[in-house]
Amino acid sequence: MKDYELPLDIEEVAFSHIPVLSREVVEGLAVLPNGHYLDATVGGGGHSRLILESAPDVRLTAVDQDEDALAAAKKELAVFEKRVQFIHGNFAVCEFPQNTFNGILADLGVSSHHLDTPERGFSFRREARLDMRMDRRQSLTAADVINDWDEVELANIFFKYGEERLSRRIARRIVEKRPFQTTTELATAIASSVPAKYRHGRIHPATRVFQALRIAVNDELKVLETFITKAPNALVPGGRIAIISFHSLEDRIVKHGLRDSPLLNVLTKKPITAQEEEITNNPRARSAKLRIAERKRLATLY
Repeated sequence: MKDYELPLDIEEVAFSHIPVLSREVVEGLAVLPNGHYLDATVGGGGHSRLILESAPDVRLTAVDQDEDALAAAKKELAVFEKRVQFIHGNFAVCEFPQNTFNGILADLGVSSHHLDTPERGFSFRREARLDMRMDRRQSLTAADVINDWDEVELANIFFKYGEERLSRRIARRIVEKRPFQTTTELATAIASSVPAKYRHGRIHPATRVFQALRIAVNDELKVLETFITKAPNALVPGGRIAIISFHSLEDRIVKHGLRDSPLLNVLTKKPITAQEEEITNNPRARSAKLRIAERKRLATLY
């Protein structure tokens, strides 16, 4: 099941981040004593804590573009004091020196905190302004996209980023009914534009559109492509990169990006997925896919 097939109103405590595939991540990174690791999407700090606890004197650089996530991570990782450096920024924009990290982790996708915080505008469960910015320093919001982009542009992002087969029909209704100010207004308009059998299906008809909007607002796929191009340079020879994706669009980029990098050897022919026990305890893990690659040793680069 892809994550756009999951409801957007999952109930969880804000930043009670249960790290998915935690054992697999730590084993995959092969964490070394005194190693230096980069958590490029630190979120609530769950994965970072496991990395820091797994070997003595591990150092970690924690990055997140969301100031709420960074604040939560600082609290979660306070016990490690000077072993952690925090950076507020997008992982694709940050510049890291070459040959710096023994391992890099990126846990992609939207967090439960974003979905459960109405004012962030990611979910249609409760009324809120259409926002969806991961980094609230940027200007573009979901309201800007919905109200200003033309019908063809909207249909294209709904189809490309949400894999929404009724994209044109939905885009036409949105253009007819706009402007929209709130999440619930938009969700209602989307629901009214589709056939009844589609409207009362397994998921709300706005789910895929909201995913597409989030990806467009945050330019998530382009950012991911940039990150995968840059990240291998920041690894030391023999260092590993582990990326967790949650839907097919992300996973496709990760799969091909790792495979096509001249600096990497892919260690996972197929993605690592969660076991049933983990899925029972953490439903978000159901759609998680972990891929791991290793920076080539110097002798193999020539």
